[in-house]
Amino acid sequence: MNRIHLFLLAVALSATAAFFPLQAQDTGYFLHTVGKGQSLYSIASMYHVSIDDIVRLNPGSDAKIRAGQALKIPQAVTANMRQKKFHTIQAGETLYQLTVKYQVSAQAICAANPGLSTSNFRIGQVIVIPEETASAPATTVAAESSTPSPRQDKGWKTMHKVEKKETIFSISRQYGITQEELIAANPELRTNKLKKGSFLFIPYAKSDALAAPTEPAAPSVAPTNEELFSQSRPAASPWGKRLKAALLLPFTGTNGSADEEQVRMLEFYEGFLLAADSLKRQGVSMDIYTYDTQGSQQVVKQLMEGQSLKEMDVIFGPNQTEATQALAEFARKNQTRLVVPFSNKVEEVFSNPYVYQVNTPQSYLYSEVYEHFIRRFGKTNVVFVSDGTSKEKEEFLKGMKEELKANGIGFQQVQLDGEVDGTKVIAAMDTLRQNVFIPTSGSNTALIRLLPHLTLVRREHPNFDMHLFGYPEWQTYTSEHLASFYELDTYFYSSFYTNNLFPEAIRFIYNYRRWYSKDMRNTFPKYGMLGFDIGYFFLKGLTEQGNRLEEQLDKVQVVPIQTGFKFERVNNWGGFINRKVFFVHFSNDYELIKLDFE
Repeated sequence: MNRIHLFLLAVALSATAAFFPLQAQDTGYFLHTVGKGQSLYSIASMYHVSIDDIVRLNPGSDAKIRAGQALKIPQAVTANMRQKKFHTIQAGETLYQLTVKYQVSAQAICAANPGLSTSNFRIGQVIVIPEETASAPATTVAAESSTPSPRQDKGWKTMHKVEKKETIFSISRQYGITQEELIAANPELRTNKLKKGSFLFIPYAKSDALAAPTEPAAPSVAPTNEELFSQSRPAASPWGKRLKAALLLPFTGTNGSADEEQVRMLEFYEGFLLAADSLKRQGVSMDIYTYDTQGSQQVVKQLMEGQSLKEMDVIFGPNQTEATQALAEFARKNQTRLVVPFSNKVEEVFSNPYVYQVNTPQSYLYSEVYEHFIRRFGKTNVVFVSDGTSKEKEEFLKGMKEELKANGIGFQQVQLDGEVDGTKVIAAMDTLRQNVFIPTSGSNTALIRLLPHLTLVRREHPNFDMHLFGYPEWQTYTSEHLASFYELDTYFYSSFYTNNLFPEAIRFIYNYRRWYSKDMRNTFPKYGMLGFDIGYFFLKGLTEQGNRLEEQLDKVQVVPIQTGFKFERVNNWGGFINRKVFFVHFSNDYELIKLDFE
């Protein structure tokens, strides 16, 4: 009986901790709100904990998590994060209150959270609370100029978090002070109601006068978030210098030879040089430094030990995933932006504000696709079609079905194999509504088997509202199915795409041939175009925005040839991931349209 009682008590305490998230800050975990596109892997990487640690605190999360869900994350102490504590902002909290609570300056908090601002300092946001060191800059805020630093003695006894049903009278009695003394220490109480979750300064009682510190008293009005942010951020300064950019790419192997990978890297570099030349013709002043890493971590290490790389404004590379961690730490130490063009698995982006990941991770890519799909097709009838073979799109399809359910959109699945017959297709359709057919495989074999069934229905029933929706790899065999794509009013998503008939593409292909006397290799993506787009975006952005680039990324206006850019910071203390996704539309009017949803 006692065991049952203890079990029920434990359940009640657990429920209480979940209901009052503020208490979670002191129970060994904090709360993280799942963002769009985040996975357990990315969340675990973000906080330097294991997936098992998260699942242990959140049973069932290994099966499914959803955007907006609150997860308990353990406060980890590791070699990399030993000077950091995570805090979930609560209702009514201010930046000033955090400086008092954690005894750390506003400047230190802002420096540790470059993505934090007045606009997103809101309930549910997770921030890093750094361990202020002797070398950390002191808080020099006008509103605090006559106020002791949070590390100095305070003019009040303690701080109190207002709980439900508390009153000014009950709080005054709790601390043995008068209501007038409490209001004098918290003048906002004269005009504002007492709110649950807010913080109050508790002054020393007059009887405690001898115990009170002799330092200056606390300010009658605490500084606002706007005041602290505006004066804790470094002032913007014009670029005013010649841009220095470095490329670290494996042009040769360790034995001096060049394989397929090195050929792609050379094309990337050639496209990058075309971007630099285009900008120089517009008056941009820059120096490009190029290093052959030979695919060796040791070569990258030697480059980081030299002086030249420390003087760069931006570094592009490396191609080796193994070398990314060391180079990312080098970029952090030297406050140099690191652009990682190729890998879609860059763990450093979750904890390093200087890292840009160009190649979008699949979970982020999928979330963007779901959002654009629903925006484009709305309340449609979705039919998943299978040829009975490959299931390599299970992860994408699982997420798509969950998103359709969440938005009240119906769907079903049919298997089309054997003799070509439109019966199953028609049976799955809503002939009075729009119908979108999504193959469960992105392979060419699946298309060869499925397209005859769908085109048969299209030809026999031209008035049916039918569309085909698919995957980035369809670019590689578009020419084989072009007529069917147009006939079925086909869409596919991709983070890269170019139409060789676009004016920008025509111009680039002409210049590439003129410069290098060759054509690019027929790969997807084309690495020459990738090098051009990445080089043009960052060199132009840094020249125009200087040290304000991170705040003005949406102001960098470029017309991409192949790869678009929509960089978003992954959290308040980490770097940026490119979340740009296009839809390519082969319309039944025989138009080829690249849909940009931004």
